Amino acid sequence: MDRIRRLITRPPAYEPIEHPTEVDDDDHGSISPQSQHESPFSRYEYAVFFLLGVSMLWAWNMFLAAAPYFYLRFRSDNWAATHFQPSILTVSTITNLGSAFILAKLQKGASYPKRVTLSLLINIVVFSLLALSTVFMKAVDVKAYFSFLMFMVFGASLATGINQNGVFAYVSGFGREEYTQAIMAGQGVAGVLPCVVQIISALAVPERKGPNMPQASSKSAFMYFVTATAIAALSLVAFLSLARRRSGISLQLPDEQNDSISSDYAHKTVSLWVLFKKLRFLASALFLCFAVTMVYAVFTAGIESVRQDPDRSRLFSREVFIPVAFLFWNAGDLIGRMSVIVPSLSLAHHPWALFLISVARLGFIPLYLLCNIGGRGAIVQSDFFYLFVVQLLFGVSNGYLGSSCMMGAGQWVSTDEREAAGGFMSMVLVGGLAAGSLMSFLVANI
Repeated sequence: MDRIRRLITRPPAYEPIEHPTEVDDDDHGSISPQSQHESPFSRYEYAVFFLLGVSMLWAWNMFLAAAPYFYLRFRSDNWAATHFQPSILTVSTITNLGSAFILAKLQKGASYPKRVTLSLLINIVVFSLLALSTVFMKAVDVKAYFSFLMFMVFGASLATGINQNGVFAYVSGFGREEYTQAIMAGQGVAGVLPCVVQIISALAVPERKGPNMPQASSKSAFMYFVTATAIAALSLVAFLSLARRRSGISLQLPDEQNDSISSDYAHKTVSLWVLFKKLRFLASALFLCFAVTMVYAVFTAGIESVRQDPDRSRLFSREVFIPVAFLFWNAGDLIGRMSVIVPSLSLAHHPWALFLISVARLGFIPLYLLCNIGGRGAIVQSDFFYLFVVQLLFGVSNGYLGSSCMMGAGQWVSTDEREAAGGFMSMVLVGGLAAGSLMSFLVANI
């Protein structure tokens, strides 16, 4: 029992800095209560970070939404038509993880506002080119367009890696958990809206097949890419306004307050190993959470309704039911991300509990095997069980754990380590997604 107690008991260095109980090491000898370094809450700042969260995932969702268009572009080449989606996933994962790791180590002299600005500019250029390609590159050879698309995926993934590192590091400097939650909530909205659009499109279009389906047309893809460009541009304008506002506030404060608020200009370089030791439970929980989460997409894309009668409603047809299932997961994810705004529901002060919950989420994977995978029949003959028990709750657990871990990171490091901790946790998140992507290839054969 003593060993178990030691495992779950936090050492002094792993206690929240706003409630220091004892000072016994050099790293925490001069830490002041966190409340003294917090900026006052601002709805405007919350809204800007919410928008940044939307833009962070919107670009990737537009690649997913445009998949039918890409298939039409590659259908004349069997290899390209078969491998363009795995290629997009591979290029995206490698680029995102590599950039996140490198940027997490490049802390000295880092300007996180510049990183955020650069990432949004890259996204604007990438999706502007993709939009123009639907108009001016229709006659381009399949191999040439495939190379062009992979280069665009590389650019968008690089921008995402830079954006995640910059935004999560920048928001950590504010010392407000609510702003981190705003980013996570924005990501949740970016997952819900595309699902709604897909469902509406599928229900509005008569049930037919062929290359002339509107959702697969170049006009649809053009709108997807233009929307992504507009979201990135709006986010850039909002962020630059926030950065100017932040600089103006810091210039009006006395030196001692200015040092605690304008953390964009003075960073403490912290090794990734030191950050891991301080955030070991949160980092492990976050990594495992998103690694397990990546498996759901493999099942969701293949699970059909148990209502197989020929006269079933369009809602239970494959082209509608699958987007509905994705909507349930993303809605649950958004609910989980929003729930942590209530302090009494947060477990940020109990990282070991978050880790145990992330391990328990492995139990959802066998539940998917009880559903109608590939139309082969379900052990549990219930769409309600699949949508509400499996999809919705799995999504809620992902949103809750992910937000709790990201919000709690700033509580377990000193004030001058917050930005480094934000960049580190964003790297862990991307690492979990990468590991889950690799694991999904194994699960896909089940």
